Amino acid sequence: MIIFQLIQKPQKRGAEIFAAQLSEQLQQLGHKVILISLFEGVCDLPFSGKIIHLNRPLSKRWYDFTAWKKLAQLVKEYKPDLVQCNAGDTLKFAVLSKLIFGWKSLIVARNASTVSGYIKSKSTKKINEFLYSKTDAIISVSEYSKKDLNQLFPATKNKTTVIPIGVEKQVIHKVDWKEANNTPFNIIHVGGFTFEKNHKGLLDIWELFLKKQPNAILHLFGDGLLRKEIEKIVEVKKLGSSILFYGWVTNPLDYIAKADVLVLPSIIEGLPGVILEAMYCKTVVVANNVGGISEIVKPNETGFLAEKGNEEEFASLMKKAIDSNTNDIANQAYSLVEENFSNEYIVQQFEKTYLKISNGKN
Repeated sequence: MIIFQLIQKPQKRGAEIFAAQLSEQLQQLGHKVILISLFEGVCDLPFSGKIIHLNRPLSKRWYDFTAWKKLAQLVKEYKPDLVQCNAGDTLKFAVLSKLIFGWKSLIVARNASTVSGYIKSKSTKKINEFLYSKTDAIISVSEYSKKDLNQLFPATKNKTTVIPIGVEKQVIHKVDWKEANNTPFNIIHVGGFTFEKNHKGLLDIWELFLKKQPNAILHLFGDGLLRKEIEKIVEVKKLGSSILFYGWVTNPLDYIAKADVLVLPSIIEGLPGVILEAMYCKTVVVANNVGGISEIVKPNETGFLAEKGNEEEFASLMKKAIDSNTNDIANQAYSLVEENFSNEYIVQQFEKTYLKISNGKN
C-alpha cells in the first residue's frame, strides 16, 4: 500500500512521535509511507523514509487554499491508498483538500484523545461532526476514546475501531540528572506544557507530597506555551529547590528508567504513550483516572490511580509508590506492555485495518 501520514508539525509530542514510529514499522513491512507535516517546526522525527514539510504558517490553520492544493498535488503524484490524519488540524486539512480538489484516496482519522474535552461550543461540535462524517474510518487509541467519540457523534459508531498506541523497544542508557543525583527519591513528569497535562495541579500535588516526603526532586521534561507560567508559579511557591526543568530531550526513556515514579495528573487523555514507556522501563506509575488510562493502569496491579481533582489522594499514592515494595507491580506492568503494546504488534493491527478499509472500498 501507499500511505500518507499527516502530522501537525515536527515536534516531540506523542501524536507525532508515534506517527513517525508507525510509519517506520509500516515501511519495514513493505508499504510505501510518506510523512507529511503541515506547519513549521524543528524536530528530528524517528522515521527513515520520505518526509515532506509543507512549512505552512500556523496563522493559516483555518484557511490555507495554497496548502490544500499542495496536498491534492501530492495525492495526484503519489496516488496513496489512504491518508491518515494524526491529531491536531490534520483532519480538517485533509477533508477540505479532498472536497475542493476531488481526490479519491481514503481518509482515516486517528482519535488519540478525548474529543468531548475540546468541544466547547455548538459550532465546534458541528464542524467536527462534519469532518468525521467525511472519514472512511476512525482509529481510536482506547475504548474510552471510542465511546466518548461515538456518544458525541453517533454516526461514527460503525466506522470506529480501537488500536492503542505502542512502545518502541529501545536500549536504555545510563544518564545523570541535571542536578541532585544523590537525592533519595526522583519523580518524573514527561509532557508538553499544555492545559491537558495539568502542571498547575501537579505543583499543588507536589506541595502536598513534600510534606509527606521532603527529600525528593520533581523532574519536568517537556516544553510549551505554559512553561513560563509554570516556572513563575514555582518561583512564587518557593519550590525551585525541589523542581528541575529540562525542556525536550532526545532520550526521555533513559530518564524515565532512572526515576522512582512517573506521575501523570492529566485532566484529558486518550491513552498516553508515556505511561506505556514507564511500564516498559519498570518505573512505577501514578496517574489520574482519566481517558483510557484505567485500561492499562490497574490499581495495585500495574500502577496507582487517583480520581481527577483529588490531589491529596494523588500525593498519598506517590508516597505509597516510593514506600512500598513495587517489584511485582513493575513486573506485571512490564509484561502487559511486552505482550500487548509493542510497536511490532501494534503495526500489524494497523495493517489489518488498512487492508480491510481498502478492500471495502473495492
